[in-house]
Amino acid sequence: MTEQSRIPNDGKLEELILYIAARSEGDSTFGITKLNKILFYADFLAYVQLGRAITWHCYQKLENGPAPRAMLPVLERMMRRGDVVIANRTSFGYKQKKVVALRDAQLGEFSGDEISLVDEIIERFRGKTARGVSDLSHKFIGWKYTGFGEDIPYEMALVRRGPPSIEAEKYGATLTEAARKCLTRERIESA
Repeated sequence: MTEQSRIPNDGKLEELILYIAARSEGDSTFGITKLNKILFYADFLAYVQLGRAITWHCYQKLENGPAPRAMLPVLERMMRRGDVVIANRTSFGYKQKKVVALRDAQLGEFSGDEISLVDEIIERFRGKTARGVSDLSHKFIGWKYTGFGEDIPYEMALVRRGPPSIEAEKYGATLTEAARKCLTRERIESA
């Protein structure tokens, strides 16, 4: 994967915001916090499952979980153009900011796999509170081991907790042996 392929795509982020907002219109628990988590999971799960993120935007660690670093400027630009409005309301006794799409998303840049993945995440989170999806995101190892305000590396989605599988242990042993041989050969050649 080249670094050039990791250039954040504002256009895809904007269209994804519109798509998620429209698909979540009937979800009374949908607000900006939940939008941030759906975007986060969409990008990070796409990275793992498809080998690439959808938008390649950087996600920062915030108190309520990961959020795209560019979220506020992107939303402000979308509001100025009349693509979205932010509706202030109350949900479960908390103030909630809901992104409302004012036009249909243009999905030409998205693959079917990307949209299918986003749909799965929207459905998984439908009806769940912002606190619930935030708490779930706090279990992600990348969120745990990143400082507040720092970017969460996409590669953290590849890290698994728990003991390694038998296959992983065997592979690790072969790497250990190969490294030992290389180091021994290097010492002999440099002597």
